[in-house]
Amino acid sequence: MKFVSTQIPDVVICEPVVFGDDRGYFVETFRADKLAEFLGYEIKFCQDNESKSSLGVLRGLHFQLPPYAQTKLVRVIKGRVIDVAVDIRLGSPTFGKFVATELSDQNKRQLLIPRGFAHGFLVLENDSIFAYKVDSYYNKDCDRGIAYDDADIAIDWASFGISKDKLNLSEKDTKQPSLANAKELFDISVNYYA
Repeated sequence: MKFVSTQIPDVVICEPVVFGDDRGYFVETFRADKLAEFLGYEIKFCQDNESKSSLGVLRGLHFQLPPYAQTKLVRVIKGRVIDVAVDIRLGSPTFGKFVATELSDQNKRQLLIPRGFAHGFLVLENDSIFAYKVDSYYNKDCDRGIAYDDADIAIDWASFGISKDKLNLSEKDTKQPSLANAKELFDISVNYYA
């Protein structure tokens, strides 16, 4: 597996090696030892999640506060999405900046999103199946979000081929605060893995 740092170095693209022949393919989708070697610390994932969505569904931007902050390792089993991670760590030189990358069943890429980032994805193909690991259990009381259309973050969702009027969001995701108005965020000076 190859690990590639993005323009926000804490967000990492994981590119597995695919072994294929006329029968199909084989791929290791996760190796704790290799990831720990690259990061310099171990992540203990404890829960796997999966969702199926249709074209134009936008989920996010979501995160959980401590003590249930989550690292996510996300991938697409079927279909194609644009996956986005937004730095919400106060004091970070990349605060409010984002990484966007295409994940698909064809490229088999994964995105590692550390604690201190909001996460969302836009579905580019019908019946896309999205799967992810987290290192902390879901906790409703710590569940938070940032507005998907926050002008300061400036994610141009339409540039990914889905116009704003075609986006399909949950009621919850249409009511999230802007980053500037979020009352609880992360702090770059705190080690959320300690």
